[in-house]
Amino acid sequence: MKLASFLYQGKRSYGIVQADGVIDLGRRLGDRYGDLKALLQGNGLALATRYLNDAVDVPLSAITFLPVIVQPEKILCVGMNYADKRKEFDQHNPAPTLFVRFPDSQTGHNEPVLKPRHSSEFDYEGELAVIIGKGGENISRDDALRHVAGYSCYMDGSARDWQHTWFTAGKNWRQTGAFGPWMATADEIPDPHQLAIRTWLNGRMVQEDNTSSMIHKVAELIEYISTFTRLSPGDVIITGSPGGVGKKRNPPLFMKEGDRIEVEIEHIGHLSNVIVEAPAVGLAAAH
Repeated sequence: MKLASFLYQGKRSYGIVQADGVIDLGRRLGDRYGDLKALLQGNGLALATRYLNDAVDVPLSAITFLPVIVQPEKILCVGMNYADKRKEFDQHNPAPTLFVRFPDSQTGHNEPVLKPRHSSEFDYEGELAVIIGKGGENISRDDALRHVAGYSCYMDGSARDWQHTWFTAGKNWRQTGAFGPWMATADEIPDPHQLAIRTWLNGRMVQEDNTSSMIHKVAELIEYISTFTRLSPGDVIITGSPGGVGKKRNPPLFMKEGDRIEVEIEHIGHLSNVIVEAPAVGLAAAH
């Protein structure tokens, strides 16, 4: 089952994605579960499957995609989690590299990704997103995948020239992280480490790998993260990018206004966004 969050006629909702449209779960379950995060918090995925054979309510062309989880409590991001990426950045620390994103740094499929005006090094990173369905802390590695609701695509737009001492300032500009188009439920992805992952910039493939190349696997990440913070339904773990990022190319390759960036993950979906210059707001930033 594939589940998306969306806007239709000015109203937020969520639903089951089919080839010809969306079955609107907000119409059916909205009184109990107001959004997709609430559905996960209420352990409502099994209930949602009852509507799989309903006729679609809205064509895909009529909706505006939102981030899969619109307001996650936590967005935990993993850096340097593919061997080629670690080589590019000359990283040797064996521990998982973690940082956070804020919810307003996200945008949905087919929506603009905003290039920060104060950055001239806006880079792409295609990544697998893990959506937590069952909360917990001190989760064992053996039990970890049972806590996963599903998987999605993520384009972790990064202002490299703002990553001075750590990643946070380079990762949290408004609408720089694209999340979608939908979540493939975990039953459709029995092994999250057998998925081809590719990124295109203006039709040119710039990243190609397989999630089998991850250094810290999904179960290990859940075990590690849940040791120091409680995971909640709707939390998102972004698992890291393969090599091929623009910063380490010769010459460097960065995203600019009008570019199209796409991330595709096997058995999950194809995320596509156009880069738009962020609107000028306020005074020039300190750098």
